[in-house]
Amino acid sequence: MRAVAHRIDAATPSGRDRSVDALRAFAILGVVLGHWLVTALVADTGTHPHPRLHTASPLHSMPWLAPISWVFQTLAVFFLVGGHVATRGYASARARGTGYPRWLRGRLSRLFKPAAAVLALWTMVAAALLLNGADPGTVRTLVKLALSPLWFLLVFAALTAATPLLTRLSPLWPLAVVLHVDLLRFGLGGPGWLGWLNLPAGWLVPYTLGAAWARGELDSRRAGRLLLAGGAVATAALVAWAGYPASMVGVPGAAVSNLDPPTLAAVTFGVAQCGLALLLRDRLARLMRRPPAWAAVALVNLFAMTVFLWHQTALMVTTALGTLAGRLPGLHTAPDGLGWVAARLAWLPVFALALAVCWAAFRGCEHGPRRAGNRPSRVVRVHRGKNRPEQRRPHGV
Repeated sequence: MRAVAHRIDAATPSGRDRSVDALRAFAILGVVLGHWLVTALVADTGTHPHPRLHTASPLHSMPWLAPISWVFQTLAVFFLVGGHVATRGYASARARGTGYPRWLRGRLSRLFKPAAAVLALWTMVAAALLLNGADPGTVRTLVKLALSPLWFLLVFAALTAATPLLTRLSPLWPLAVVLHVDLLRFGLGGPGWLGWLNLPAGWLVPYTLGAAWARGELDSRRAGRLLLAGGAVATAALVAWAGYPASMVGVPGAAVSNLDPPTLAAVTFGVAQCGLALLLRDRLARLMRRPPAWAAVALVNLFAMTVFLWHQTALMVTTALGTLAGRLPGLHTAPDGLGWVAARLAWLPVFALALAVCWAAFRGCEHGPRRAGNRPSRVVRVHRGKNRPEQRRPHGV
């Protein structure tokens, strides 16, 4: 493994900003771990011959655990990196003479190829469950969880497609949209559907911050400190005095969700996260000089979409198989105490194992068939009996 790590390190172009890949990997893993920690599928057999499952969250019965959501709700960092990479990639494509349609196809293919596999599998699973008499509410719960990552793809794809129009857009404009939407919803009693305007506008804020970063406007530590301090103070004020929830993820049964759709508090919290990410860049760059650390980050980036799209399926497969052994603590029981938290932590390696099985089965969907000399799993070629690094970058989103 050490030899492989050193070969991956040697195969990486010297000019690559490894801190960007590290931020993307941490953002993906943060979302995965966050979902695994706060999403519970509680089994309630009742009089139905098949177990009924409904979603619950430990944040509902233990709201003091809200800081967990502050650590693992990392989508803003992903959009920050996405805006940075897309802006730089589009500028590079134009410099090479690559047209917009070709550039966009290359970007979106990495998103929608693995998504097609998720849709196809869960269509068949849902049909099979209903034909075998499963509770329709349970099927709806499972399908909603399995396909919930797809909303992210749609928003991310739309922002990616609009990158040429967004490269000079100030983050203040989408932030103003979110502010006014929330004012209409919560302050003036406007209709709830207005909140869905925040879905693109809310994530456009970190995306345009990423574009500004790509232009060199956020390279100073002063910019990172301003974003971190301003976002943190604004979020604290909104939670303390404006009635926004402290949890930065949705909580089943809560009157207001900060994430579904995004609220002003979620956006200001994301701004703080972006500031922290920019401040950590130098430390991450130093850490990524270590071959084992860089190899791990490179592999996560290589199959980022596969990991993201299948992590909920891994949780549900584990939960479904566990019903064969009865109601297991931390898996089927209500998340209403610290005992459940301890049991859920013990299940995390099992979820990771199930995700590894999903990765092995569907990793080919992310890259598609490739020529033998251009397989993503290889970072070196053998040239006349000698191993020489092939100078090409690990794949990113």
